[in-house]
Amino acid sequence: MHRSFIPGVLTMFMSFAALGFGSKTAHASESLPAPKLDITYADKSKPQTAVFAGGCFWCTEVVFQQILGISDITSGYSGGAADTANYERVSEGDTGHAESIKITYDPSKITYGQLLMIFFSTHNPTTLNRQGNDVGTQYRSTIFYANADEKKVAEAYIQQLTEAKAFPDPIVTTLEPLKAFYPAEAYHQNYACQNPNNPYIAHIALPKVEKVRDKFKDLLKTTTQPSR
Repeated sequence: MHRSFIPGVLTMFMSFAALGFGSKTAHASESLPAPKLDITYADKSKPQTAVFAGGCFWCTEVVFQQILGISDITSGYSGGAADTANYERVSEGDTGHAESIKITYDPSKITYGQLLMIFFSTHNPTTLNRQGNDVGTQYRSTIFYANADEKKVAEAYIQQLTEAKAFPDPIVTTLEPLKAFYPAEAYHQNYACQNPNNPYIAHIALPKVEKVRDKFKDLLKTTTQPSR
């Protein structure tokens, strides 16, 4: 699916929300439980990375840009081969790639488990190969685990959410080994921040941004906290 490109700036996000743009994105109960199991980091001074796919990477990127301890986010493709890791091919839905984000984070400020909680809170993990009107395997809900610890924590959290009946339907999020991550084209990077006037951003991304601001106040970067 190709989305229109209209220029703008991130500072307009709050004014759009005030005008009532966007629809509700609460697929789960009001608040998800914190993970009971998390990664114990041997060295919390060493930056860590996580790769998630939860639909359009424009949306997942801007959701996590607000979070304390995250120093970098790259939109890209994971799950397929290098020669098909481009937007035109991935959009055909037959490459094995998912639109993904690679998060670089400070484990002394945010944990892998907390990132999972935000991930599951801001997309629908119960719809197979789709998020809203975005349909195809490239929009699947996937956690690309880089090691056994990430896999264990992700499996445990999915089980925890299932037992808590956090969602009305079964979670279909897949766990896939991270074989490679390929950065997307330059125009996709920081897209929502650069293009807040885009109707897709206004209607799909902004509600997710607002949900994070409302539900994860203690995990927000100071500069992104909404004024009261």
